[in-house]
Amino acid sequence: MKVERHGKAKLLSVEEIQRLFTKGLLTARDKALCAVLLYTGCRIQEGVTLKVADVYDRTGKLRPELVIRKGNTKGKLATRTIPVLDDLGHFLEQYGVPASRDGFLFPGRNGQGHLHLDYAAILLRRAFFRADIEGASTHSFRRTALTRMSNAGIPLRIIQEISGHRNLEQLQKYLEVEQSQVRGAIASLSMLTPVESQEIGKYTFHELEPELPALRLIQSPENLKSQAIETD
Repeated sequence: MKVERHGKAKLLSVEEIQRLFTKGLLTARDKALCAVLLYTGCRIQEGVTLKVADVYDRTGKLRPELVIRKGNTKGKLATRTIPVLDDLGHFLEQYGVPASRDGFLFPGRNGQGHLHLDYAAILLRRAFFRADIEGASTHSFRRTALTRMSNAGIPLRIIQEISGHRNLEQLQKYLEVEQSQVRGAIASLSMLTPVESQEIGKYTFHELEPELPALRLIQSPENLKSQAIETD
């Protein structure tokens, strides 16, 4: 996790996310912004530059998919569309469509431009402090979302489509391996341990060659070809 802005951003637990949204975030706008980051796995730059039209249609109805424009992505690789979960839709509907002169979902001061990246980072640091969460940053939402998808068994290629990483190598550097996973991997080796007693549920290993099924070759004068027959 990050200590004085050094190191990787902390992964957020379910309990910490609950605390953040109930105690740390004070406004509907801040909750909507954090929900976008958490439920899409997008970067903070991509979140603050979302347009109203990327989230709502012309009638003001929430779109089923949120659009992250190519021009706002890191490296400007490709436009991404991400399904809007009901959880995200809840926070967006509470926030509503803002009064924005330039059409941004999270407008800046006096409705001009978009919420500044540095100011958004300050807002979130204060929220983490109020929620008593140490080592978290704006990147915590993205790392948490992508790592949870990976732990749920979602193929990396699909996660890459959501995250917008250039390649799988970059994505894998982003993912967190939890200590519980390491312990579980090592614990799986315990079944290899040879024991002399079968009372604890393990089989004794014997220094014997594996038994192979016996083969006998039957040759019949009536049959011109040989055939191998496996005994039961």
